[in-house]
Amino acid sequence: MVYSIGAKLAQDLSRGMRRIRSVEETIAARYSEQEMRCPTHLSSGQEGVSAAIGTLLRHTDLAVSGHRAHAHYLAKGGNLNAMIAEIYGRVTGCARGKGGSMHLIDETVGFMGSTAIVGGTVPVGVGLGYSQMMKDGDDIACVFLGDAVVETGVFFESLSFAALKKLPVLFICENNFYSVYSPLSVRQNDTVEIHEKVAGFGVYTDNGDGHNVIEVHEKTAKAIAHVRAGNGPAFLEFETFRWREHCGPNYDDDLGYRPEAMLKEWEFRDAIHTFEKEAINSTLLTQGEIDNMQAEIDREVDAAFEFAKASEFPPLQEASQHILAPTMEESVFLK
Repeated sequence: MVYSIGAKLAQDLSRGMRRIRSVEETIAARYSEQEMRCPTHLSSGQEGVSAAIGTLLRHTDLAVSGHRAHAHYLAKGGNLNAMIAEIYGRVTGCARGKGGSMHLIDETVGFMGSTAIVGGTVPVGVGLGYSQMMKDGDDIACVFLGDAVVETGVFFESLSFAALKKLPVLFICENNFYSVYSPLSVRQNDTVEIHEKVAGFGVYTDNGDGHNVIEVHEKTAKAIAHVRAGNGPAFLEFETFRWREHCGPNYDDDLGYRPEAMLKEWEFRDAIHTFEKEAINSTLLTQGEIDNMQAEIDREVDAAFEFAKASEFPPLQEASQHILAPTMEESVFLK
């Protein structure tokens, strides 16, 4: 395969995937130090989808995600220092250290939040799409979700509303086949693909290989053009695979819930290795450029962790702030 893309896009895709992986793998490597005291849902292995879509979204486009949100936040342009500080529970974090890994936000680049509740940000994203439509421009809202989200009622309610109102919403489903330890076959009707179910709502749909970053880029570009043109929402399903456990920094394949052949297949199809090999063959990248890129990323990631660890914890008085109302016990305690 010879890629017919420009060198700039090749560099952006490579850098985007490598940066996400470096951040996630550094979190995994340092998690045992016991200074990151929140759960973390890592997406090592799934970087291709986020990196490709990140090159297509504008800062004025709005995006939301779920519990596995690091890659989406970073690809949208979210501040790395603020993300790592949030995971360390420091006041310089994007949620002032009170939200943790699953509650990321950077409004300056249009990343409007993530949540631990499966499907919880889907109606929020659709509401953001409504607000984008009312601005009378062509900015869109992007909703990142996993395969388990399409088992929630709120997903179909939100999808139906978006289709009815022809809202500028792009739904991105990263199908990694498992919800914790449960495969799709015990959760959903396996005779109908996820994107086929969505198509029944009259919504533009497509699907593809999430480890083929060029395919993701091309299919997403077409879907975004459809949405920006005022034709209503689009839904894309990309098959992908997480390397690590559902929640945490470790590997759990000793439990045997994922077939060994599946693990080997997806490891062989690693998006970064596959793309860069072909990009070098197409003279879009050189190994020297990749090495320099990785060195820059390593310095940035190291600096972000140092920034986080040097930051202060939130003051006690903030425990009752940014909530609907403090309880009586909190009010007494904080006086």
